[in-house]
Amino acid sequence: MTPHAMSEPLQFESTRPRILIPEKVSPDGLALLQPHYDVDIKLSLSAEDLVSIIPAYQGLIVRSETKVTAEVLQAGRKLKVVARAGVGVDNIDVPAATAQGIIVVNSPSGNILAAAEHTITLLLATARNIGRADGTVKQGLWERSKLVGVEVGHKKLGIVGLGKVGLNVARMAKGLGMTVIAVDPYANPDMARQAGVELATNLKEILPVIDFLTIHTPLLATTMDLISKDELRMMKPTARVLNVARGGVYNEAALLEALDEGYIAGAGLDVFTSEPPAADSVAHTLASHPKVVATPHLGASTVEAQENVSVDVCTQVVAILRGGLPTSAVNAPIILPEEYNKLQPAVLLVEKMGSLYTQHFARNKDRMVGGRKFELVYHGDLAGMPNTKPLLAALIKGLVSSFSETYVNIVNATLIAKEKGITISETHDHDSKNQTYSNAVTLRSYPTPTGSGIQAQVIEGYAADRRLYISKLDRFHAAFRPEGTMIILHNYDEPGKIGGVGTVLGSHGINIRFMQVASLDLASGRNTPLTSEQADREALMILGVDGDVTEPVMEGLRASEGVLDVSLVTL
Repeated sequence: MTPHAMSEPLQFESTRPRILIPEKVSPDGLALLQPHYDVDIKLSLSAEDLVSIIPAYQGLIVRSETKVTAEVLQAGRKLKVVARAGVGVDNIDVPAATAQGIIVVNSPSGNILAAAEHTITLLLATARNIGRADGTVKQGLWERSKLVGVEVGHKKLGIVGLGKVGLNVARMAKGLGMTVIAVDPYANPDMARQAGVELATNLKEILPVIDFLTIHTPLLATTMDLISKDELRMMKPTARVLNVARGGVYNEAALLEALDEGYIAGAGLDVFTSEPPAADSVAHTLASHPKVVATPHLGASTVEAQENVSVDVCTQVVAILRGGLPTSAVNAPIILPEEYNKLQPAVLLVEKMGSLYTQHFARNKDRMVGGRKFELVYHGDLAGMPNTKPLLAALIKGLVSSFSETYVNIVNATLIAKEKGITISETHDHDSKNQTYSNAVTLRSYPTPTGSGIQAQVIEGYAADRRLYISKLDRFHAAFRPEGTMIILHNYDEPGKIGGVGTVLGSHGINIRFMQVASLDLASGRNTPLTSEQADREALMILGVDGDVTEPVMEGLRASEGVLDVSLVTL
């Protein structure tokens, strides 16, 4: 019988590393692997089968269907690399891989053009009612009068997230004669100007004036339900929305209501909160709606994109198994093992600090006037480390990942910082008197240009026993672990405040995992226009929560007496 790729490998000892591929991958990529490694293609493995056989492999290459869980990674004692033949790594437990010292790579640029083209495809399809027209003609009907569309030339397209996909969409839309307005706090103004894109300060500014809206951001607590009922109500009744990014950035129930009641005209959707949409779910009803052009997650499904991502990730797998550097590592940067062991806690800490900065201090562009200058100050043993490039890469990754699809690693960090207008300096504090923790870092941020009297936004943190802590947030002393979903309230410290906040959260079914009140550092000065008596009573309340923190929850907290500001952070 002729051997088949699905058959069990021959039972002999091979000195070559083994690579498992449980999904279809383009032959162009496989051709790079097979001369050097034993490649086993085993399609349709169950979760139990994967855990059972993974201990024999040094490499694992997946697409979107295989779930690479912590259990799989722990079983893969020989694993050196997990590669995702695509952009997102939602199906891979990246923190668990990092803890195991397993490199996770992807192909962030292989399907950029495909995703951008599909966005434009849906834009045109919704404008000209292509889905309904095709369906009725196939039914033998000829309903021209019911299917009158709109032209896209001279119309306005709003883009949220001007990363590589968003920028390609913008350029294509400009070619169609559209005006393009984008919202992205880290967009490079020069690059946007060269592409003919106008940068807006916030989402609410563009919603009333645009004719089409497309979103190209990751799915986080801050982008979940980014477009909900209030946002849809702000749009023109002739406007149409597009989603080729992540299911969940639009609130599906709100979008369905908007289509039913006619306060938006249509939608082009490639992604949903459940895929395929479960029967009787809102997603299923939405996909079946006559005003929706729906496709089954085809954003990256072109022959060229599949070839590109396959060749990209297989090239990286070859490099890693040979001891080289990948070009798109999505977790820890690759350095010498002894350096990595010392730096790993600090790398994770600095990435968390960067993400905390973006989500707490820079929630919209109004809080990000121009570029920013960041300073990393290393204390204790970190001050003596010769290689701190992984820490720079970790900071840039944390800063941009909350609002961009860009994946950052040690190879591309400097370029991405330049593209985003981020300037970073490093200070090695050898004379620090506080030597309690060997992995202590201070992050300071200044507007540019800086001037006299301008105070820095500050985050301080440290790692102890592989656990991460934030010890200072702006002008407030703290001691909390940066993980999960957190609500940070800036308020007056007065009796009854905790009870009031608890009442708001309890009324929405939000459970509090932990709570800390951070006190004001009186020596740090103040930026708020408060009286001395008011400022002395300022505090931060940091709440770790479980549950769906919706905009009504946030509005309820903002309306609480004595609350000055509220931010939602997920780490």
